[in-house]
Amino acid sequence: MKTGISIKTIITKDHRKVLLRTPRIEDLDDLLELINSLVEEKADILVTKKFTREEEADWLSNVLSQLEKDELFFIVAEEDAKVVALSDIQILKEEENQIGLLGIAVRNGHRNLGIGTEIMKTMMEQASFRKLKVVSVNVFETNNQAIHVYEKMGFVPVERVSKKHFRQGRLIDEIKMKKHVF
Repeated sequence: MKTGISIKTIITKDHRKVLLRTPRIEDLDDLLELINSLVEEKADILVTKKFTREEEADWLSNVLSQLEKDELFFIVAEEDAKVVALSDIQILKEEENQIGLLGIAVRNGHRNLGIGTEIMKTMMEQASFRKLKVVSVNVFETNNQAIHVYEKMGFVPVERVSKKHFRQGRLIDEIKMKKHVF
């Protein structure tokens, strides 16, 4: 898929207008600010250290290359010309089944507005379009907000990996969830 392609515009619960689209190289600084803000707030994500602009540029170049080759599907949510959320589905091929691994991050101040739910709907539409059979997601047991959205979208827990991550002085479980795509 091409970069910078508009997917759809959504209206949030508090009436903000948000554009869902594929990323472009010009998003570099917004994406860097987004990920580093999540690290600062100690959000329930795998990343625990801030990225440099050079590291983020390398990552984004790789993402855009994979997007162009249809090796993944990636979207950003943009409000007032600023990226406030992102999501991707990495396409994993295992034997005959095509499986997608979903990731999503929403900036603080933009949660509980329906953005995550709309992103998830869009990602599941893409999973179906790409003929994936299963979409899975890994979530920290402490991320109740994300678990709620995943369950609302039909994901079910299939595995718990005990004490997989060390966060803020304690070990926490990772929950693996999946949804069959029809």
